[in-house]
Amino acid sequence: MAADENVAIMRRAYEAFNTGDIDTLTQLMDKSAVWHLPGRSTMADDYQGRDATLAYFGQLAQKTGGTFRAELQHLAADGENRVVGIQRSTADRGGKHLDVADCIVFELKDGRMTDGREHFEDLYAWDEFWS
Repeated sequence: MAADENVAIMRRAYEAFNTGDIDTLTQLMDKSAVWHLPGRSTMADDYQGRDATLAYFGQLAQKTGGTFRAELQHLAADGENRVVGIQRSTADRGGKHLDVADCIVFELKDGRMTDGREHFEDLYAWDEFWS
């Protein structure tokens, strides 16, 4: 896939994520996809496979009463198989408000996301929100 096609795919994925469109996310994610979430919170893990990754996404919604949003600010291709998404993650939970800048490096193959690695501007704020 060309770089601009991969950017368009990831734009669709962000839209699907923020609207809870699991069918589209399932189509855009490889069955063996891995999601890497750093930190020390209870959410930190390497989620192995599409089902585990989608379950993690579900936890984000469930634990925040549906308030979690990945507010996309920019997508950029890095070669023919990598897209970087720059975003703000926001949510409310248990009287806490999350507003942290982060980016995700996505690996794609044949039009499907195979790997996602999150990187946070303030990992401590992310971890504290989930504690």
